[in-house]
Amino acid sequence: MNLQIPDVLDCENLLRNGAQLLRNAKIGSPRREARLLLAHALGIYADALISPRFNVERAKADEYLRLLERRCKREPLAYITGRKEFWSLEFVVSPAVLIPRPESETLVETALRKFPSSDQALNVLDLGTGSGCLLLAFLSERPAAHGVGLDRSDSAVAVAAQNARSLSLNDRVEFQTGNWLHGVSGRFDVVFANPPYITTGELQDLPPDIRFEPVHALDGGRDGLDAYRQIVAGLPPLLAPRAMTFLEIGQGQAEAVRAIFEVAGFTVDATVCDLAGIPRCISLRFDGERQS
Repeated sequence: MNLQIPDVLDCENLLRNGAQLLRNAKIGSPRREARLLLAHALGIYADALISPRFNVERAKADEYLRLLERRCKREPLAYITGRKEFWSLEFVVSPAVLIPRPESETLVETALRKFPSSDQALNVLDLGTGSGCLLLAFLSERPAAHGVGLDRSDSAVAVAAQNARSLSLNDRVEFQTGNWLHGVSGRFDVVFANPPYITTGELQDLPPDIRFEPVHALDGGRDGLDAYRQIVAGLPPLLAPRAMTFLEIGQGQAEAVRAIFEVAGFTVDATVCDLAGIPRCISLRFDGERQS
């Protein structure tokens, strides 16, 4: 580390030095990230540092330096601060869960369009819930809906439950530990899933930041489609009449995922692109025979 904590611990000097360190480490938006890290070290909102005019205690400056060191090693900013915004809501995150990403908001937007009534009593299922961001974002917009979130990781379930409490949604949601659909019962109107869809062979080529995230939430098997096959095998008995399923997909996977679900009796309602123009969400209806 080449950063020297200046003798005069004013915010502007700390931000300037921190941004330069991040810039040298090839971190994007170094000034913004330096401000967020300093705000986290100080326990204040980042807006207070847009035009800072105050000094910092040395203990806080030393903590800021430790945070900068972690970021320069490519640990994701969200894991360092323990927070990530999604759907204009603040979510707690940890290395036990994937970091919520803006492109995943496409699933929430699509589901809200398909179920436009805020008064409709909906049962919602979120498979591989992670932080709970998809399920909780949807419930925040549909006050008559109730949900179940499932994840294979006890640690992830704990994070999702914490987010439900902080967003005052815990009375309408239940989180369970389970591998995909094992142990799930009931009938659901809305199903979300953001499964692992990166091929095993591509994992070693991921950007260094992403390698901090849980590998089981990234590794989709040899062709990236293992989780979709597991989901489709057990999903039909859990679907209510007129239910819809919303799947996140990786770039170039739309046709392969469509084929997997169509063979099982599903019909693709729409394929929706994210803001980058990449097909990101497939919405499906089930037209096959439901088991009792």
